[in-house]
This record gives sequence, structure tokens and C-alpha cells, in this order.
Amino acid sequence: MRTRSNDPQKVQELMDSIAQIGLQVPIDVLEVDGAYYGFSGCHRFEAHQRLGLPTIRCKIRRGTKETLRHHLR
Repeated sequence: MRTRSNDPQKVQELMDSIAQIGLQVPIDVLEVDGAYYGFSGCHRFEAHQRLGLPTIRCKIRRGTKETLRHHLR
């Protein structure tokens, strides 16, 4: 699986924003056969982690293994 690093400046800007007004846009999560995969919101997720927040709002979409493969391309 490929990974990429987040832009530190964008993460910091999101941390500042989330600390002031909260998360405005939930992250997107794909559920396939009971497993969950984040596919949109990596900067927001890291900002939440670095702020020490225990949960994050997300929009869960059910999908197939083919849908997952499409998002991992």
C-alpha cells in the first residue's frame, strides 16, 4: 500500500482552525467487509491526533473490494 506524508503547514493550519471552531468537514471512510479505510481527510485526521482528540466525525460509506481497489490506485 502506498503512503504519503502530510503537508506540515496544512496540518498546523487545520489544528488552529479545529481548536477554534471545531471540525467543519468530516473525513470519509470506506467500510469493506467490516474493515474501515480512510480515503479522504488525512490532514484533518493528523490534526485531530496531534490535538489529542479521542474521536473524529466521519462519513462512512459501504463499498466492495473493487471499490477499495479503485481508491488505492
